Amino acid sequence: MLKKYFLNYKRRNFSTASIWIKGGSNMDKIGKKGLNKILCSLLTRGCEGFDNFAFSEYIESHGAELNQEVFEDGISIGIKSLNEHFSKLFPLLDLIINKPILSEIEFQKVKKSSINLIKKDKENPFNLCFEKWRKIVYSNHPYAFNTIGNKNDVLKISYEDVLCEFKNFKKREKYLISNNSIIDGENLEKLDKKFLNEKSALRNYDLDPSKRFDCINNYSNQTIIMIGNQTCSRRSSEYLPLKVLESYLSYGMSAALFKLFREKNGISYDLGVFYPIRSGNAPFLVYLSVSNKNALFAFELLTTLWKNLLLNPLIDSEISLAKEKLKGSCLLSNQSLDDILQRKIQLISYGLSPIKEIDLNTKIDEISSLEIFKITRKYFSKPFLSISGNKKICLEINNMWMKNF
Repeated sequence: MLKKYFLNYKRRNFSTASIWIKGGSNMDKIGKKGLNKILCSLLTRGCEGFDNFAFSEYIESHGAELNQEVFEDGISIGIKSLNEHFSKLFPLLDLIINKPILSEIEFQKVKKSSINLIKKDKENPFNLCFEKWRKIVYSNHPYAFNTIGNKNDVLKISYEDVLCEFKNFKKREKYLISNNSIIDGENLEKLDKKFLNEKSALRNYDLDPSKRFDCINNYSNQTIIMIGNQTCSRRSSEYLPLKVLESYLSYGMSAALFKLFREKNGISYDLGVFYPIRSGNAPFLVYLSVSNKNALFAFELLTTLWKNLLLNPLIDSEISLAKEKLKGSCLLSNQSLDDILQRKIQLISYGLSPIKEIDLNTKIDEISSLEIFKITRKYFSKPFLSISGNKKICLEINNMWMKNF
């Protein structure tokens, strides 16, 4: 069943429509990680009335864009064109999800492309370190795996596997959103508000430090450090307090991480927080990259910062600035219509009605320092650490880790 929504977001000379299919790489079968990534790529390689080349030519001849992406919780397929061409292109979305060709020849091409993408992904030490971190945090949960899968699994995926998965795909809930009223959907602005107060239960919370640590040896002059834990669903009342904490740690040059590692000590190449929207317990991860000679000092600084978050609530000035930066970030994310529509349809698939700006700001303003402090202690008292560095540095950081965490 396809649920349709219309958002009259200002008058523009182009139209965009996006379909969110509930269930992404979390639907991959055991031993077939990467199956939904292959299926998604294959869907956009021809449909009823168009082979692969005719399909691409038709879209390009109208100056349109077709995008698709697989997430852990869903699949996004969207099309954008000038208003004058939209009525000709919009029907393609229905053909893509209901009547794709699913050519075996194209399947072989997509499968090869996935394997190449996995190989390229492995060349990045950040990706390898993150993969280690996910494994110890999520174990066998779908969030422990990359959406593109792994090489051994992808090699075993057959054309018949894809056809079988497409039968499953057709049964999944689907949501369509557009700024063009041609879709004849429900007016999004008239939906009832839903502020859910779901609480998240932690997994792996009481593991000893040795089970919350992993490392991978590299032979570069770079050490990568990732620390954090799984937290809550986007449906949780704890989501926004964690967004304020993310803002405090990583938004702009006034952020705690920037001031500590770059402004005061000048020792970090790259640093920040990864806290994506998820329907399940989302990861909250602090990451940084330093030279080998600064790795131990950087970990000492990170340990001090982490302990301070667990021992002392943020002061009023820190909370106030973090809230204002978060509001500014929300405004910035509203500049792209494509991003707005995808975010809103994703929230709807999670059972949430998108929050208007004024209501969101009110919710942010209501968050207290004590609330953030309690949530910080709940999720980060027993963090998980992943390191990518040379063997000696990994060993020394592991010893420091065992003493402090």
